[in-house]
Amino acid sequence: MGSQQAIVLARGGSSLTDFTARHIGPSEAAQRHMLDSLGYSSLDELTRAALPEGTEPPVRLPSSLHRLPAPLSEPQALAELRRMAGRNHLLTPMIGLGYYNTVTPAVIRRNMLENPAWYTAYTPYQPEIAQGRLEALLNFQTMVADLTALPWAGASLLDEATAAAEAMTLARRASGKGHVFLADADCLPQTLAVLRTRTEPLGIHLVVEPVTAEAIARQDDLFGVLLQFPGASGVIGDLTPLIEAAHARGALAAVAADLLALTLLRPPGEMGADIAVGSTQRFGVPLWFGGPHAGYIAVSDPLKRQLPGRLVGVSVDAEGHPAYRLALQAREQHIRREKATSNICTAQVLLAVTAAMYAAYHGPDGLAAIARGTHRSAAVLAATLRDFGHRTDGGDYFDTIRIVFRGGRDEAARALDRAREAGYNLYLAPDGALQVSCDETTTDDQLREVVAAICQLDNASDVSWPTAHPRYCRRRCVARRPSSRTRCSASTAARPRCCATCGGWPTSTSPSTAP
Repeated sequence: MGSQQAIVLARGGSSLTDFTARHIGPSEAAQRHMLDSLGYSSLDELTRAALPEGTEPPVRLPSSLHRLPAPLSEPQALAELRRMAGRNHLLTPMIGLGYYNTVTPAVIRRNMLENPAWYTAYTPYQPEIAQGRLEALLNFQTMVADLTALPWAGASLLDEATAAAEAMTLARRASGKGHVFLADADCLPQTLAVLRTRTEPLGIHLVVEPVTAEAIARQDDLFGVLLQFPGASGVIGDLTPLIEAAHARGALAAVAADLLALTLLRPPGEMGADIAVGSTQRFGVPLWFGGPHAGYIAVSDPLKRQLPGRLVGVSVDAEGHPAYRLALQAREQHIRREKATSNICTAQVLLAVTAAMYAAYHGPDGLAAIARGTHRSAAVLAATLRDFGHRTDGGDYFDTIRIVFRGGRDEAARALDRAREAGYNLYLAPDGALQVSCDETTTDDQLREVVAAICQLDNASDVSWPTAHPRYCRRRCVARRPSSRTRCSASTAARPRCCATCGGWPTSTSPSTAP
């Protein structure tokens, strides 16, 4: 205590509780006191002792900073940044894999993303003075719980990949056994990369392969399974048998799900999943060159006390009025410290609020309409490419189609280059298929240009939609959300099978005017 008091007095403070002494760096007298205690005459000598010659990578500058150019004024710096940014080639992204263009409503952009009352929020350490923010986060939780059909949702996580890693560690804590975690090979590549990083120091054996009931049965000491819905390949299917197989082995099942797709598809909770994770990026959050984007996590009732991050609950204040507070705080690091399930900085508050307001702005019917429009774009693209002789693969899909070329990967790579020259970024999958993902911003003109690039047509205006209505529905629509089922106006004999998964339209209806 004597040394600490000496440092405080050297700073000019009167005690350890003095604000200035605790928040302004050490004075010259304080530095001298510390150097004398350590036995060094100067900071340079201390630095040389800490970083000896030959340190790799080199962190010591070989010379002074005099070679740097003269500083710029603010207008000059902005002009230079604009010049550098002008060298970027802005293409329309249709890669998918968890990243999509979206439309941020102007009222949300202006009143939230551009409003310092919202964008300066870091984390509500004092929730009693952040009631509006907590109410908005409660809306986020309610939205996630409704779409995933799991009752407990947190107030956002960092992104989808780290949310999947949180689901993995949650499953290990809750199961209390095992060291093997099985992740589907059709999970997003960035998610698998984060899982590999997280498992190494934790002693978890990560197995990445196509998940089947047989693959689950082969794993000894299994504690958890991660499935992607829809998969990175765009495929959707009924996950219920796989989840039941995981439960039969005593393992927990986590599903990384696309929230927009869940407005139409059967949610993870109804398929028996214990945990659902994912991203809320396509709910009005711009791409921003890859991030940041808010992740989500929702769990079944038995796992609510294992939920990482923050959870907003409804209570009453001293006068009996409704009030919002952070619930289940025993898990937070500022209380349980090293025993906590996560730390207090695992959220994206502003982006979670943006996603919640996007959902409130559109409402359930509006979100479902956006999802149907997204799938309609993918269905029209697939049918048109098939009319030009290309083969699409992958089974049932939501927003992503796979094109398999007769010439294999080389032909797909040439098509990828042509699309890039036309202004579109597509995705060349590891197996050589070319994937195209649609979103709420995809237009008919863009679809025509993509088709023209893939099919080597001179003019996008040469692309016409199929004359016969394609059967967008498969015979077996296993992933249907019954509450969102749609109906065709045509007679049963004249229409394809219509359901919420495809949003298909009658044979007599042109795709360009389809609902």
